Order: sequence, then C-alpha cells, then structure tokens
Amino acid sequence: MTAAADRTFSISELAQEFDVTTRAIRFYESEGLLTPERQGQRRIYSRRDRVRLMLTLRGKRIGLSLLEIRELFELYDAANNDEPQLTKFVDILTRREQQLTQQMQDIQLVLREIGQLKAQCEHWMEKRSGGLPE
Repeated sequence: MTAAADRTFSISELAQEFDVTTRAIRFYESEGLLTPERQGQRRIYSRRDRVRLMLTLRGKRIGLSLLEIRELFELYDAANNDEPQLTKFVDILTRREQQLTQQMQDIQLVLREIGQLKAQCEHWMEKRSGGLPE
C-alpha cells in the first residue's frame, strides 16, 4: 500500500475540502454512509470514507435519496464485481433522469403560462392608462 492509500483525514479537513459542516458529516455517519475509526472522541476518516463522502454529496446533488446512496454502497461492498452496482446505479440514474425531464417539461409549461398571463396583464394595464384604444 502506498502512503496516499494510507492517508487519513480529520472531520474538519473533510468539512473544509467539501464545503460542508462537521454536523453534516456526523449525520452521514449516523446514516451508515461513513464509518470512521475512533480514537477516543476523535474521528479518523479513511480514504474510503473520503470517497464515500464525495459520492454521497454528488448523489445528493443529482437528487438521490440517502437510502438510494446507501443501497449503492451496500451493493458495492457485497459484490465480487461491479456489475450489480453499476446496473442498480443505471436504474437509479434512469429514474432520476425521467423525473428531471418531467420537471423540466412542467417548468416550461408553467413559464409559458406565466408569460401569457404577464402579457395579458400588461395589455390590460396599457388599456387602462389610455395607451391603447378600446
């Protein structure tokens, strides 16, 4: 093993690196996503914990639930190869992509409706101020 693989991190180092609070990191630990070693009250995070924190934050950013992230970690830990994890991940990403596409379509529809209502209101205001003939 190399020195880089043996590198450990404090909670404050991870919090600073990923711009999250130490409270958030402790929460992810309580949810079983991180498993630091303990030396008294001090938490010692491994390279594996650092990667899991990075993946957790990325997963949250794309809208995955903590349960989905935990399932992926469990699949990865249990698998002899990456195929089950990758298949599950593709399924989760496909579902999320469909949700986001639907949300985007809904937002576009609402924006069109807002534009129409705004134009209608502006037209009425112009008529009332005498800008347009009746």
